[in-house]
Amino acid sequence: MTTGDGKTIDVDVAVIGAGPAGAVAAALLRRDGHRVRVIERQQFPRFSIGESLLPQSMAYIEEAGMLQAVVEAGFQYKNGAAFFRGEERSEYDFRDKSSPGWGTTFQVVRADFDNVLARCAAEQGADVRFGETVTAFRGGATPELDIVDAEQVATTLRARFVLDASGFGRVLPRLLQLETPTGLPQRAALFGHFAEGDAARQSDRTKIGVFVHPSHRDVWFWRIPLSDGRSSIGCVAAPAFLSPDDGLPLSARPESEQDAWREARLRALIAEEPLLARLFDGAPLRMPVRTLTGYSANVASLHGDGYALLGNAGEFLDPVFSSGVTIAVRSAHQATQVLKRQLRGEAVDWQREYDAPLRKGIDTFRAFVERWYSGELQDIIFYKAQTPMIRRMISAVLAGYAWDESNPYVKDPVRRLNALHAVCALPTAG
Repeated sequence: MTTGDGKTIDVDVAVIGAGPAGAVAAALLRRDGHRVRVIERQQFPRFSIGESLLPQSMAYIEEAGMLQAVVEAGFQYKNGAAFFRGEERSEYDFRDKSSPGWGTTFQVVRADFDNVLARCAAEQGADVRFGETVTAFRGGATPELDIVDAEQVATTLRARFVLDASGFGRVLPRLLQLETPTGLPQRAALFGHFAEGDAARQSDRTKIGVFVHPSHRDVWFWRIPLSDGRSSIGCVAAPAFLSPDDGLPLSARPESEQDAWREARLRALIAEEPLLARLFDGAPLRMPVRTLTGYSANVASLHGDGYALLGNAGEFLDPVFSSGVTIAVRSAHQATQVLKRQLRGEAVDWQREYDAPLRKGIDTFRAFVERWYSGELQDIIFYKAQTPMIRRMISAVLAGYAWDESNPYVKDPVRRLNALHAVCALPTAG
């Protein structure tokens, strides 16, 4: 290998991004003996949203040889989700589900979690580089990436295959103009970390809390307890609902004014939800309030000439069911199973073996997301006469088992959810 300005490095697989998808993919490929280079634009640890994991993801973390490191990191234990709508409450314990497999997981500070996974990939022999930016891509039998490091030294990386796990950076979709409309309405999230007082510490910290706004059923809050005595709290709504109403865009204001407005707006929204207000009214901030807008994304295909897209680089739906990391590590597992066979010289069909089956689970989540915002899934979740078996099937999807087609709500989610809602909407329901 040679390095330096204008030089070329040969590897088996180049992975763009050292987040969960990239780190798990790199570790799985290293366990098969392949030379892997991971290109990460940022320096770790770095902030990322998506702090509540789903149990399904633990199987892939374990397969990648990272489970012990994750357990030893001391993240907050999680066993389910609690939904709140006014005086109504509905809890799903992920250990009580129809699909076999993990029923517990963690709620994590993503900067620490992602750093643990990236470190594990490096310890298994992946060449993980931080501060490197991909500037160009050329596909083909031996695809090439042009990269620039923090000192502006340019290098060409020549690989047998490229995996894009760049998350919201969406490197290859942007370079190759692959992005397509998602079909989901644009939404935004306003969120921050708050210190917990006595009431919050004494509440159930083993579940993510999902709160429907008292007046707007398409507006909701998350509360994610973290292991260091704070909670991540966010509000998700249409961008206009989370923007100033005086006609002056937030981006046109001084930075200090933007920070103050975001904090004031989030605190005002928290005050509108009775339980959140009781737990966090006046709670000190542990992190400045941030905004994420227009995060939903899609592409026409999850693979192409010499590359495949993993996780958020291919598609991101919505944060409501915390599916992001699960889709990311599932895609890493599925793509590497196909890629390892290809690298051994076998003929593979990326559309049939990767794209279509991965989208099956994504489409299951999509059906649940769409019906959450229409209010139909809320009616199902808060229905008082829930059938135990159906409840366990819904719990399995909420736990991340969106690819288990033995579950009718995975095999045919649209028809099944529509039929279930028709029952829950009957005048005699509840």
